[in-house]
Amino acid sequence: MASSMQNNRVSPSGYCVCCRVCNMWCWRAFKWLPVLLIVSIVTWSYYAYVIQLCIFTIETTVQQCLYLVFYHILLIMFAWSYWKTIFADIKPIPDKYKLPESELEKLLSAESEDGQRAILENFAKDLPIVTRTMSGSVRYCNRCVLVKPDRAHHCSICSRCVLKMDHHCPWVNNCVCYHNYKFFMLFLGYALLYCLFIMSTCLPYFIRFWKVFIYIYILIKN
Repeated sequence: MASSMQNNRVSPSGYCVCCRVCNMWCWRAFKWLPVLLIVSIVTWSYYAYVIQLCIFTIETTVQQCLYLVFYHILLIMFAWSYWKTIFADIKPIPDKYKLPESELEKLLSAESEDGQRAILENFAKDLPIVTRTMSGSVRYCNRCVLVKPDRAHHCSICSRCVLKMDHHCPWVNNCVCYHNYKFFMLFLGYALLYCLFIMSTCLPYFIRFWKVFIYIYILIKN
């Protein structure tokens, strides 16, 4: 444990600063690809539903208006919850969980795991935490140099500890956690309603299309 704490404080070497900056920006751009994929699919679905179905296919004006109104309500709620999930302000762990320099020096200079455990226990005694590791120790993050609050975890993709972390979702390019969990659940719910609405309203026309296609195929074959 002591060696791992010290090793995490050593800065990486072996390649130039320019390479690190280039890799960082490439990785940041790559993480947005799943989000761009979802935006592209929704954009295509908008064209297919509004233009091809509602304007060119549906014949009655009343049905067109009803479909367009309900579709845009679901689309707006879906886009709003998706936006809030992606760009939620993920606040850092409060400072009271971070080890001050004096405690950190004691922790790094401790010669045994029992000594480190005692230092962490003494620091965490006044903190509102209950959860411990499998061995009964205080949950401590070497990278962020802090005692982890209950249900907080270190995200290797975001490179920080996150409160009430559920998981890192590539489809929103963000951690699902304390600050955006409500919006994530709303996003899933509105996405389901959006898909079900499109499927249910398109299904009769899809069936009609295939009936006509099969009928024409039979006529040609005969």
